[in-house]
Amino acid sequence: MTKQSAPKDLEAIAPKLVEVTDDVLFSDIWERPGLSPRDRSLVTVSVLAALYRTEQLPYHLGVALQNGLSVDELSEAITHLAFYAGWPNAMTAINRLKRIADERDD
Repeated sequence: MTKQSAPKDLEAIAPKLVEVTDDVLFSDIWERPGLSPRDRSLVTVSVLAALYRTEQLPYHLGVALQNGLSVDELSEAITHLAFYAGWPNAMTAINRLKRIADERDD
């Protein structure tokens, strides 16, 4: 897994948020041994899709692919979520995934 970090351009407006994102979320939570990075990505993508957090979703879909999930696995997870988190949430997430998959194919 590539080391994640908060966007550095946010430091000027929210230095503490960037600091805790890097030091707590990405350096502690994501590094805990209880789940693999792949599993953490699947959980993260699922929650972001379910809660309609569309701004963060593309980034984490990319991380999920880097962490070993396939487009087919992510598609299956999103399809499964449609029945629990809502059809519009799933359709939005699958459109984001398609864009990322298409960009990777180019």
